[in-house]
Amino acid sequence: MGKWRDGRGTLTASGVAVPLEVAASYRARRRGLLGRDGIAGALLIVRTNSVHTFGMRFPIDVAYLDRSFRVLSVVTMRPGRLGMVRPRGRHVLEAEAGAMAGWGLGPGGRVSVHLTADPNRAG
Repeated sequence: MGKWRDGRGTLTASGVAVPLEVAASYRARRRGLLGRDGIAGALLIVRTNSVHTFGMRFPIDVAYLDRSFRVLSVVTMRPGRLGMVRPRGRHVLEAEAGAMAGWGLGPGGRVSVHLTADPNRAG
């Protein structure tokens, strides 16, 4: 994908389609899931290879993705934790704890992202 923008779309993992939010701007990437009580689907944080759960209200699954959206690893993080840096990681996918196992997503798997066009944006 070329230039990333904040937005919405669909994530497909192991044949399962999941609602997706994309955090591409500095502000959205920094905010992530902070202050929320949950998420329906997943959040893709682009251009990062580590995350933290300080200030989070619920445990999350974290999938570290390489540049071709192949899953490098999946970990479950409780609130108040600092994740390890994944040197080959380019993006991070976050979901409620247990969701990724339900999608059949694990190391070596690949996800695809389909972004929804924003009718309010030109270009």
